[in-house]
Amino acid sequence: MMDISWYKGKKVLVTGHTGFKGAWLCQTLFLAGADVVGYALKAAENCALFDLIHLESHMKSIEGDIRDLEHLMKVLTEEKPEIVIHMAAQPLVRESYKEPVYTYETNVMGTVNVLECIRQTDCVKSFLNVTTDKVYHNKEWEWGYRENEELNGYDPYSNSKSCSELVTSCYVNSFFQGLDMAVSTARAGNVIGGGDFAADRILPDCVRAAMKKDDIILRNPYSVRPYQHVLEALNAYLTIVRKQYEDKTLAGSYNVGPDENGCCSTGELATIFCEKWNDLTGAGIKWIAQSDAEAVHEANFLRLDSSRIKSVLGWRPVWNIETAIHKTADWSKAYADNEDMEKITNVQIREYYRMQ
Repeated sequence: MMDISWYKGKKVLVTGHTGFKGAWLCQTLFLAGADVVGYALKAAENCALFDLIHLESHMKSIEGDIRDLEHLMKVLTEEKPEIVIHMAAQPLVRESYKEPVYTYETNVMGTVNVLECIRQTDCVKSFLNVTTDKVYHNKEWEWGYRENEELNGYDPYSNSKSCSELVTSCYVNSFFQGLDMAVSTARAGNVIGGGDFAADRILPDCVRAAMKKDDIILRNPYSVRPYQHVLEALNAYLTIVRKQYEDKTLAGSYNVGPDENGCCSTGELATIFCEKWNDLTGAGIKWIAQSDAEAVHEANFLRLDSSRIKSVLGWRPVWNIETAIHKTADWSKAYADNEDMEKITNVQIREYYRMQ
C-alpha cells in the first residue's frame, strides 16, 4: 500500500473535481495534506458528493469549462501546480449518443487544452490523463486487453477517450521530449462506490431502486465488466503520479483493473448488492431483467490485463469485488439515514489506506 503522506504539501490540480471520482480523489488528497486546486463545472444541483462532504471548505474550487482554453491557462499560470490529474469528461455512454459533439469537445479538445496549458508553462512535473478501459477496440474475447492493443472505442464516449489517448501520445512525442516532466494515461475499468448518483450506471441504479424499495431493473444482466471500488482506481492514479514524478522513465500507459475474480456479470453484482442491502435494512429487494426500448450498443464482455502496473509500479488491489459492493451499500445506507457523509467518506478512506 502506497503511503499517501508523500502528497503532503504538494500542489495538485484536479480537473473534474466536482464529479464522483474527482470528489473522492480530492478528499483523499486533503486527508494526505496536499494543497488541492480543482477546475470543473459546477457540481450537480442534487445529491453531488462534492457538496455532501463539504469539499469546497478543504480546497480551492474553481468553476470553469475544460473547453475554455483561455480560462484554464489563467488558472495554471496563477496556481502553478506541480501535479495535474485530468479527470474532467463527459463520462456516460448513453449521453454520448445524445450529445456526440459535446462529448468530443469535452473529452478530446478538453485534453488538448490541458496539455497545451502544460506545454506553455513550466511548473508541472507529473501529469496523468485518466481515460477508460473502453478505449480498446473490443473484440469480445475472453482474455484481458494489454496496453499495446488497438485503440478504437465503439461509441462516441469510448471513441472520444481513444482520441484523448492519442492526443496525449502526440503531445509527449511532439513537445515533451527531454523536459523535466512525466506524462501517463490510466485506463480504469468500471468503478463503484458511495456517492455516485449518475444515471445509467449499475450501482447508482441499484441504490436508487433500493431506497424506494423497488425491484432493480437490469437491461443486460449477463454483460461482464471489471468492477472495482473507486478508491482502488484512485490509489492506482496516485501511485502512477508519484512513481513517474520520482522517475520519469516510468511514464506511459497503464491499465487499472481488478484481479480476475473482480470481473463479474451485472446480474452477479446486483445479487451481491441486494443481499447486502437486505441484510442492512431487512428489506426484500431483488433484481429483474427487462429489455430496454432505447437500448444502444454496449459491450457484452470486457476485461483488462493489469500486469504492467503491478510489475512496473508494484500496485495491487486491496478490496475484492464483494468488499467493494459492501462498502458502497454501507455508504448508501448511511446516506439514506441522513448521516454525516463527510465522516463516513473519511472512515472508508482511512480504512482503505489503514490511516490512523
